[in-house]
Amino acid sequence: MKKILGLVIALTASFFLLAQEPAVSTQNDAEPAITDTLPITDPSVLAKESGDKKKKKKPDFAELQLATRPKDHLLIQVGYDNWARKPDTVNMKGFSRSFNMYFMFDFPFKTNPQLSVAAGAGLSTSNIYFRDTYIDISGKSANRLGFQDVSDTTHFKKYKLMTTYLEAPIELRYTKDPANPKKSLKAALGVKVGTLLSATTKGKTLQNSAGNTINAYTQKEKSKRFFNGTRLSLTGRVGVGSLSIFGSYQFNAFVKEGMGPDVRPYSIGLTLSGL
Repeated sequence: MKKILGLVIALTASFFLLAQEPAVSTQNDAEPAITDTLPITDPSVLAKESGDKKKKKKPDFAELQLATRPKDHLLIQVGYDNWARKPDTVNMKGFSRSFNMYFMFDFPFKTNPQLSVAAGAGLSTSNIYFRDTYIDISGKSANRLGFQDVSDTTHFKKYKLMTTYLEAPIELRYTKDPANPKKSLKAALGVKVGTLLSATTKGKTLQNSAGNTINAYTQKEKSKRFFNGTRLSLTGRVGVGSLSIFGSYQFNAFVKEGMGPDVRPYSIGLTLSGL
């Protein structure tokens, strides 16, 4: 009897011990356990990341290698010429044009090489064409520069006024990307101071009043008598790389005061720059 009672007590104790053990997991041990990744909640880390995204990178001009970059030392310009304020008695025709060439030195700003000042010297030529016109630039017939209509008499089929100036241009230049100027947006504003070297009229192919050719006679007259010896012009350029559009306007009188019409020459054209 005592043996049976001891066996019952042992079985009962074993049952309670088994009931208190944790249940055996049925999950496949080969599968990785799924863990949750918590987001970063540190305010200083979040603020730094946000600031990095909003911060725009500024160009570090000190790191730019600009010693060998092209500085647009040479400027070649071809333009269309005309006169502002010209009276109705001035009968222009055809495509009046100019050709300019300058050699300039460029001085970038140390604090900002996007900006520079350029100065130099060169030649500027202009050819203004007229129809059925004679200009007495030598003053043989009058003390005032006149533009005579000669359509009803003998005249030249082609007639033009040619002027040549020695000029000293000064520019304030802007280059958007100074490290890559061949592909960069460029702009410049400045002035030109010029001195008149020559003024010449040239007539070619003599015709009668009916427009019939008489002969191939060519006439040239040269005189600076009626023209201001100094020219002051405003200039501007804008373009990309080596090619730009330019404009210039003479703001002082082309003809001496009281000796002819107060015309102001201007020019619009293309600039090729390099070196």
